[in-house]
Amino acid sequence: MPHMAIEYSANLDESVDIQGLCTLVAETILETGLFEIGAVRVRAYRAEAYAIADRLPQNGFIDMNFRIGKGRSAEEKRRAGEAIFAAVSQRLAQSFATPHFALSLEIREIDAELSWKKNAIHPRLRGK
Repeated sequence: MPHMAIEYSANLDESVDIQGLCTLVAETILETGLFEIGAVRVRAYRAEAYAIADRLPQNGFIDMNFRIGKGRSAEEKRRAGEAIFAAVSQRLAQSFATPHFALSLEIREIDAELSWKKNAIHPRLRGK
């Protein structure tokens, strides 16, 4: 269950291809080899209201929250986080060329005892 939620400031609409970013993140998650294709979910949420740092109107942010199921070592989680962060950082190089952009990523493990799932996609993809 790798679920990536990307929250971003609305002022990035003109400079960042958010759909392309979601696709990049999904591809990078799969390239780690740690997750099944049928479990990957990447979605983005546009923050209409925000106040960033010194509140200059050109300040922008992307915050990524990556929720995964238990069962991966600390090294595997670190490797996945570094791969995702590096790919996104490279894609957003232009945003870092200004002193008005912030990027963050956090990985959280889901407590299996408090998580319920039903997925009809897995059987279809596993049958290939």
